[in-house]
Amino acid sequence: MDLSFYSNFTSSLAAQEAQINVLQQQISTGLTVQTPDQNPAAYETGALGTDQVARLANDDTTQASIQVQLGTANNAYSSMTSLLNNVQGIVEQALNGTTNSQNMNALAGQVSSAAQQLLALGNTTAPNGTYLFGGSRGAVAPFQADASGNIVYFGDGGASQANIGEASTASTIASGTVFVSALQGDGVGAVSATAANTGTGQVIPEGTVNASAANAFQQGNAPITITFGTGNSYTATQGGSTLATGTLTTAGSSGTSVQLAGVDYNITGTPASGDSFTIAPARTQSAFTLLKSIASALASAGSTPAQVAQTNQVLNQDLAGIAQYQQTVTTAQAQNGVTLEAISATGTGNTNQSTEAQTNVDNATAVNTPVAIAALDQTMTALQAAMKTFGTVQNLSLFNYL
Repeated sequence: MDLSFYSNFTSSLAAQEAQINVLQQQISTGLTVQTPDQNPAAYETGALGTDQVARLANDDTTQASIQVQLGTANNAYSSMTSLLNNVQGIVEQALNGTTNSQNMNALAGQVSSAAQQLLALGNTTAPNGTYLFGGSRGAVAPFQADASGNIVYFGDGGASQANIGEASTASTIASGTVFVSALQGDGVGAVSATAANTGTGQVIPEGTVNASAANAFQQGNAPITITFGTGNSYTATQGGSTLATGTLTTAGSSGTSVQLAGVDYNITGTPASGDSFTIAPARTQSAFTLLKSIASALASAGSTPAQVAQTNQVLNQDLAGIAQYQQTVTTAQAQNGVTLEAISATGTGNTNQSTEAQTNVDNATAVNTPVAIAALDQTMTALQAAMKTFGTVQNLSLFNYL
């Protein structure tokens, strides 16, 4: 008896059932290639593209986290700028010559309150619960009072970079150095009046006239001393050497200009014989120290002409110090903005790359669902028809005798 009919039918039935299984699997998974042996080149393209899409998705998550972090820092910078502007206004009010000592005490209280607000800004917590300005030590409050009541920075300037795109990184943390990095006074020298001065003189920096000389002085360690003698004479010395001598101008109220270490200084008022001032190379001072100096000067302001001159000397120096911090914060905020802009641009690039990679994956491995469903329907219909035909043939009486 010839059994080839059965054999051929069985083989055809198995092939159709296998095709049905393949099509059903493709439809359920959305993939035409699931193993390397099915299509090695397509499988590799799909695997590499899928990995790239996953990496870009992780980068987007990191971007979002950093954007929130830097957005919080930006808000803190804006608040710090507003605070410094407010203190600047207080100092200018105290310097206008119309504020009595009772009001000076009130202004001192306002500055002390601003110092507490600044401390709160410095210890801002990020959305992830860490301290925003702690650097790499985000678990520790970065600004704390020491045994003397001075605010000390316990954070660091550490940086941490994270991937935000293909070959692109961004800093994940902010640094608290913006609160402690500005220089004293005008950034070149810090002018102080000798406590025993009895005159009404003040020495006020008016601006840099020789940047090279100013930088050399600031980088050095030797202070300049201005001493006043009889007849409105003055002598400026540094390390035993005389830098300048002269006589104060008595006409008008603009004072006498003298250039020292690349800076133009204006000597105003009437210094008494024996009065002296020191111009020391500017060093960094924290914003907390700056506000403490202002509050102390306001709280201890006297009423005699000599006491007023002493207070104003401190306030003028601190007013210049405020300008240094205003610039420092502006720079930090600008850098923060550049980073946020770079993250935004990288995010757009990531979206484009991810779309392209996913398109390549789909072209290589994705199933055309409507076509696959149509093929499945056709195959199942053919299978059902074949089985029905086979059943009919089996029931023929002649067939039973073959």
